[in-house]
Amino acid sequence: MIVLAVDPGNAESGYAVIDSDSYEPADFGKVENAEMRKILGSGAYDIAVIEMVAHYGKGMPAGKTVFDTCVWIGRFVELAICRGRKFDYIMRGEEKINLCGSARAKDANIRQALIDRFARTPSGKGTKKEPDFFYGFAADVWQAFAVGVTWIDKMKRGRFL
Repeated sequence: MIVLAVDPGNAESGYAVIDSDSYEPADFGKVENAEMRKILGSGAYDIAVIEMVAHYGKGMPAGKTVFDTCVWIGRFVELAICRGRKFDYIMRGEEKINLCGSARAKDANIRQALIDRFARTPSGKGTKKEPDFFYGFAADVWQAFAVGVTWIDKMKRGRFL
């Protein structure tokens, strides 16, 4: 199964196309949302998995960018549906628990957990001459990959589909 994992943003989104058997990233990047729509519109995946915005807790206000991100999530889901593809959501807390075993994990902890699990070198990236598993990863691509890995892990445990 080909998983298109998306870390949505209000203007740009990170994505990773992942083979659910090998966890290998076939394609990835951080692109403007108009380009993300083209990727979703291609239908070159079996399921789109999108990180869903969660509430911030009592007393924590949400600003315009959060609401703009929610609008983009809806647009992304609509494209998946129009292409006859399945979609699902992963919450940030699910990623933290799945990859780090703690709801208090930060981005750096998630990145390190991914490196520990999949890479051979301390950075996970390697070099141009000897690329490692995460060669070319930057910014929100790490988060998109975490979305996909969490969904695949849960699917393999029988929690989805």
